[in-house]
Amino acid sequence: MFYSVKVRDYVRVPPHMFNLSKKESVLKNVRLSYEGYISKELGFVINVIDVGTIKEGVIVPGDGAAFYETEFELLTFKPELNELVYGKIRDITDFGAFLDLGGTEGMVHISQSMEDYVSFSKDKVLQGKKTGQSLKANDKCKARIIAVSYKDMNNPKIGLTMRQEGLGKLEWLDAQEAAKGTEKESGNETGKEADKGKEGKKAKE
Repeated sequence: MFYSVKVRDYVRVPPHMFNLSKKESVLKNVRLSYEGYISKELGFVINVIDVGTIKEGVIVPGDGAAFYETEFELLTFKPELNELVYGKIRDITDFGAFLDLGGTEGMVHISQSMEDYVSFSKDKVLQGKKTGQSLKANDKCKARIIAVSYKDMNNPKIGLTMRQEGLGKLEWLDAQEAAKGTEKESGNETGKEADKGKEGKKAKE
């Protein structure tokens, strides 16, 4: 899930930035320190939204830089188990698909890509044997988070599934909704015909 998070920290501004305004120099250094930062508490830091209160700077002896106690706002993505996410397929491999979730990516193992026997082709396409459904790069999909691991902080893992009902390639879901609508209309027409039959029978009586 995406969050707007307020953080308070001491921001170091090196001497070569003293010619900039206080807010500009602090903002540049907050971005250098936090954009792309990953932690269990914050998740994935995507962007620095804005810098708020900046207190007076303090110079630490032997450093020469100024340190400002600052409050700033971050845009983060913190994946939660069972969360529904939308993404675009970035790449297909023989073991699954990688979905760009916006700021990070998740992996759909080939066994979790669809409710079918799935094969991988040299054209980097995953295809179902019975349904004929296929997945390729740039396809837009809806998935559910089933695993999150921060064991390697430089390369955290997000596991996804698209086998459950209501998940998968958006084109599949649109086709399913259209089919349901057709079935519903067909059922209504059948019901109307049955009602007409009953009315005709009553009239004869």
